[in-house]
Amino acid sequence: MSITAQLRAGITTGSAEETRALAAIFAPTLPPDTTLALHGDMGVGKTTFVQGLARGLAVPEQITSPTFAIYSIYRGAARTLVHLDAYRLENERQIEALLLDEFLISPWVLAVEWPEKIAAWLPANALHLTLSLVDEEAATDQPATCRHHLVLR
Repeated sequence: MSITAQLRAGITTGSAEETRALAAIFAPTLPPDTTLALHGDMGVGKTTFVQGLARGLAVPEQITSPTFAIYSIYRGAARTLVHLDAYRLENERQIEALLLDEFLISPWVLAVEWPEKIAAWLPANALHLTLSLVDEEAATDQPATCRHHLVLR
């Protein structure tokens, strides 16, 4: 089963590193000029997933959340990764003012955290990935680990 099919069925990873590894495998399967909308609560692992995408795209820099810069641009071996955090944006006009389109030079991957903030701006063919934390502590009375559940739609 392909990684895309596995993500569509839903995958649970056992750690943040497993989530990065999964994203690294997924990254090269993305078609050129892909927008990937990352859904999930604060602290759920969206940036962790983007770190894995960067690894899979052979981006040499360390990836951090661009919350205050709004977006960061990373050059990979064959594609550019644009990491956008829309958390602080309030409407589509604000994203248009960022002139982000100027940096989307083909081939690119645009990973958007908090895509619901700019839903009308997202292309119709955007892929949507929902991340959630698995709460093992409630089921086992053991300390929670960083397990993520990921579903692509």
